[in-house]
Amino acid sequence: MSISLKKGQKVSLSKESGESLSNVIVGLGWDEAPVKKKLFGPKPEPIDCDASAFALIGGKIVDKSDIVYFGHLTHKTNCIVHMGDNLTGEGNGDDEQIMIDLAMLPPEYDKIIIVVNIFQARARNQHFGMIQNAYIRIEDGMTHKEFCRYNLTDDYSGSTALVFGEVYRRGNEWKFNAIGQGTTDNSIDELAKKYK
Repeated sequence: MSISLKKGQKVSLSKESGESLSNVIVGLGWDEAPVKKKLFGPKPEPIDCDASAFALIGGKIVDKSDIVYFGHLTHKTNCIVHMGDNLTGEGNGDDEQIMIDLAMLPPEYDKIIIVVNIFQARARNQHFGMIQNAYIRIEDGMTHKEFCRYNLTDDYSGSTALVFGEVYRRGNEWKFNAIGQGTTDNSIDELAKKYK
């Protein structure tokens, strides 16, 4: 049974047997909130949210290749793989997925930050107040059973990016922290500067 998390809550990524999850899929989802249709003028552009994973060493991004996103789908270790870009958030289920092989990730990597930003948010005058039903979930990559889920329920109006959560190493154990923090960063590069 999946664990439902609240903002700031941490959970161990261990099975009931005490064995750690070795392989996880981080699923992210969102829907565009309904907008009033205008009679005149251009149709608003769909909101393109982009998920990314920042692999940290000692709590920092040490190399640009440690940023996994739609333009760089596979980490150099092959342990973090972005499954591809969704341009609209339409449809049921996860909009974007990131696979993480926790067992094989080299020990110097201690944290993976999962973020989502709106592509060209300022230019398109878009923000996360225009998004609804946003969530992050962790699925066991072997059994495909959902392990935990965090539904982001705060009002993120004005935020152009969100730090959804982090998977981090504590001793020999991996944990997940539900963060749900909005930022005004306008690109993946701007977001990444927070961790350099």
